[in-house]
Amino acid sequence: MKKIITAIGAAMICFGALFQYQGRGIVGPESSFMYYNKDWIYYGIGIALSGVAVCGCGVFLYLRAKLRARL
Repeated sequence: MKKIITAIGAAMICFGALFQYQGRGIVGPESSFMYYNKDWIYYGIGIALSGVAVCGCGVFLYLRAKLRARL
């Protein structure tokens, strides 16, 4: 379960970066509704930061389980 949570967090970070770059007009087709849309810059940053939190929870659960196994 810990690996799944960490993987979901990593995917959220990647998608958040992608959305942010699309909002800036760096990545993606020009016909996309996200292209040069400033709202998606902020949405992408929020998604990426949420991904960091989810990934951090997964790492915390992993380290907690490893510590308990030592005791």
